[in-house]
Amino acid sequence: MHGCQGEQEGVDRIVDLVRHTWGWDALYPMQREAIDAAMVGRDTLLVLPTGGGKSLCFQVPPLVLGGLAVVVSPLIALMKDQVDGLQQVGVAAGCLHGEQETELQDEVVAAADRGELRLLYVTPERLVSPSFLSKLARWGPRWIAVDEAHCISQWGHDFRPEYRRLAEVRAALPGASMLACTATATVQVRQDILSQLGLNDPLVLVGAIDRPNLTYRVTPRTNGRQQVREALSRHRGQAAIVYCATRKQTESTATALKADGFSAAAYHAGLDRATRTRVQDDFASERVDVVAATVAFGMGIDRSDVRCIVHTSMPDSLERYQQETGRAGRDGLPAECVLFFSGGDAARWRTLHEQGDDLLMLPFRRTMLESMQSFCATAVCRREMLVRHFGQVREDGGCGACDVCLGEVHVLADGTMTARKILSAVARTGQRYGAGYIVDVLRGTGLDQVTRRHHDELSVFNLLHQLSKGELTDLVWQLVHLDLLMRTAGEYPVLCLTQAGGEVMRGDREISLLAPPKRPVRAAAGEQESWEGVDRDLFDHLRGLRRTLANERGVPAYVVFGDASLRDMARLRPASSEALLEVKGVGDRKLAEYGEAFLGAIAAWRG
Repeated sequence: MHGCQGEQEGVDRIVDLVRHTWGWDALYPMQREAIDAAMVGRDTLLVLPTGGGKSLCFQVPPLVLGGLAVVVSPLIALMKDQVDGLQQVGVAAGCLHGEQETELQDEVVAAADRGELRLLYVTPERLVSPSFLSKLARWGPRWIAVDEAHCISQWGHDFRPEYRRLAEVRAALPGASMLACTATATVQVRQDILSQLGLNDPLVLVGAIDRPNLTYRVTPRTNGRQQVREALSRHRGQAAIVYCATRKQTESTATALKADGFSAAAYHAGLDRATRTRVQDDFASERVDVVAATVAFGMGIDRSDVRCIVHTSMPDSLERYQQETGRAGRDGLPAECVLFFSGGDAARWRTLHEQGDDLLMLPFRRTMLESMQSFCATAVCRREMLVRHFGQVREDGGCGACDVCLGEVHVLADGTMTARKILSAVARTGQRYGAGYIVDVLRGTGLDQVTRRHHDELSVFNLLHQLSKGELTDLVWQLVHLDLLMRTAGEYPVLCLTQAGGEVMRGDREISLLAPPKRPVRAAAGEQESWEGVDRDLFDHLRGLRRTLANERGVPAYVVFGDASLRDMARLRPASSEALLEVKGVGDRKLAEYGEAFLGAIAAWRG
């Protein structure tokens, strides 16, 4: 049986270390078990949602027991942020990557040679190189932590072939235990991680995937710019990420947001490295509030106070969606995740998948895409669908923090009749045309083509003229999602009725269709409660001080203090060092580094 000698003493040492180093009074669920396993050298697979505290599980053991922990991280920006944060609280941490100057790399290697480092972050490519493995053999690390471990699985959403070679590290360092960490893993992905890494008698810890502080909203895309603006307006002046489908769209979105008065910038892989670095730094330092980005942005950003994630189109899997929305509210405070979708999103993904190199994965990709479509087009609690997809169960009823449970999703009162009109239009035009043409017939538009084919003489012509093009297109695609219509393959796909579609058209079946939301959108779950007792003007003043101190030290603003800490300060208004230590996230090192400045600012504010 695995355990920790002197358990009570171990608990006290660990909690005391966490309190004085990071300023946290208690551990999150499963952190205790993961740390205990690492302390006795047991392999572990840890699946915790973003913000669940995975990093602490491999950062604590070397601080308690001594020795070196090597952390495998997929992105340089992610490594740098982690190391910055550790160094700010006095932890001997370093990283090695290709963008460093040779002199700095030499300093990190020398520190490891002297046994001074407790945490060393590296990329998977560097870790498996023969020259680096020989250095590791010399340093004798006690732990190998694999961050973003889902990258090892071809069934995951961010498969990285170089992660497959990490099992070689176990062979080269048989004395080191391995901790694999991820925030996003289905049952299939978890099994793949265990197999590919060759974990020995592993402890498997899977936390609840549900994030109670997030509010989920999924809305048909009718007017993209206006809808994005409305979502971000609920979080003006706060951090937000807008995920876009293309590089061009990131730039046009950022331009539109700036015209609407937002502090915004674009980010995508086509920008030069200097520009990408500047945007990341501006976002981390609070000089930019909103980044419009492709999926290239976010994985390497450790900012904890992102209050809103917007997807301007549907991702290709719930795994990817869960990973990207997980970047919101990592500080535990309320945040909002908004997804705008249309049926054309699925068609675009199908084309991209078919053009991919790995045709053997097509059936799997298709299944993942269908799950994502169902999430968008079904009026079921968003949380219930997410946890079910990841093999978990929600015990209670409605979550009260998604558009379905908040009553913002409306079902068309005449859904079956509307569906019959659309299906009839497809049938009466001969099942020979695409969605755009069917919409023209039903709205009485596109008259040149419609009249040339005499379809203006059909009974369905102009039958749904009261609906906008976007609204009607969305309804057509809902029928595709419900398998009442199918799209043919090829360059110019057309719509055809399925057997079920024929039954609905003939009146043999009833269905439900979703309508665009009509009532005003409420604030994010718990948003009002999270501000209770907080002097917002003082909070903004402290944010300004945080930004100044961060700029002086060349670190991201959240490395100084997170929003949760600033809200606590603006709520409690501490007047002494002892009182400041009671604030969430204030440990000994940060008290010594920043205490005087923040206590002075609060005292001046109090007058």
